[in-house]
Order: sequence, then C-alpha cells, then structure tokens
Amino acid sequence: MSEVKAVLLDLGNVLVFHDNARLFTALGARAGLSGEEVGRRLSGAGWTAANRGRLDAEGIRRDVCGALGVDLPMEEFAPLWSSHFTLHDAVLPRVEGLVGRVRLGLVSNTNALHMAWLRPRLPVLQRFDAQVMSCEVGFVKPEPDIYRLALERVGCTADEAAFFDDLPEFVQAANTLGLKGRLFTTAATFDTQLRALGL
Repeated sequence: MSEVKAVLLDLGNVLVFHDNARLFTALGARAGLSGEEVGRRLSGAGWTAANRGRLDAEGIRRDVCGALGVDLPMEEFAPLWSSHFTLHDAVLPRVEGLVGRVRLGLVSNTNALHMAWLRPRLPVLQRFDAQVMSCEVGFVKPEPDIYRLALERVGCTADEAAFFDDLPEFVQAANTLGLKGRLFTTAATFDTQLRALGL
C-alpha cells in the first residue's frame, strides 16, 4: 500500500454535525410553518444551485425566503441558516494531530453562507493545505472533478491520499478514482482507520 501523504476530509458530519430537522424547525418558527413543511418547500434544485456557487449569500436568502413566504433581513437570516451546526469536538483534536504530518484537504458540498459561519469557528481550517468548497469551485461530490481538484491542490496522486466522508456514495466515488476512501462514522473509528493507514 502506498504511503499516505494527504488526508482529505468532508465537513458535514465529520468536522461538524448538521441537523437539518433543527434547521427546518428554526426557519419554520419564523415563517409560521411546520418543520416538515419547510423541509418540503426547500427540497429540490435550490440546494444544488447554492452548493455549486450559482447563488451567493443574498441569492440564498432570497431563494429560501421566497420558498417560505417570508422576508427576513440578512442579519436575521444568516444565523438562522446556520443554526443547525455543532462542532464535532471529539474529532477536531485528532485532525489537529495530523497537521504537519500529512497534507490536509477539505472537500465539501456547501454554500457561501455556511462557510462564512463555519470558518471562524473552525480555526484548524487555516492550517489545511487546501479547501475545496463546492460553492467556490462549481463541482459537487460525487463528481470526479472535485476529487481531482483536491488532489491537485494537495499535490498528491490518488493512491497517496485517504478520503473520509460520512456518505457511502461519496466514498465509493473516491475509491473509483483510486483514493483510499473510508466511511467516517465516529471519532474512535477514525482513530482505527488512521492507524490502519499508517497514521
């Protein structure tokens, strides 16, 4: 097995948890709708457009508010839109421990408002060698180009990189390209997986 020179990590449910039901409930409380109704109205192409960077922060606000029939100012909408995140405190020290030992890359399907909220709360990201955000590069997982771009930015070949994600289809896409894809479940399992990779 080739030496692992880079570790590529997903963001949601790896470095941070996200609870969409909590988000829908919070938005629904402001819009006079049930969380289930908010989830129904926000399903579909809008997420993809935001994740591909086709909607900037104002575009996301306008799109979501339009779908919910409410007009929230950005200073109220932005914190609501990210109210479903909590830091994965158990895994962050393990990621810190990889700094300087391997090249670190972030590969995430996300949008501009979520990244604006998360970056100051995740100072470890400043120590990553690459951050490949779908909203900044226009590709989304499981498209091959987002993985290829991440490999290019960390300066490794596919067989020199391990990739961790909580979604099996994204792990499989990485494996198809020759990366060492691993399904992320818990911090303890992450430890075991890193040890098995020689880390």
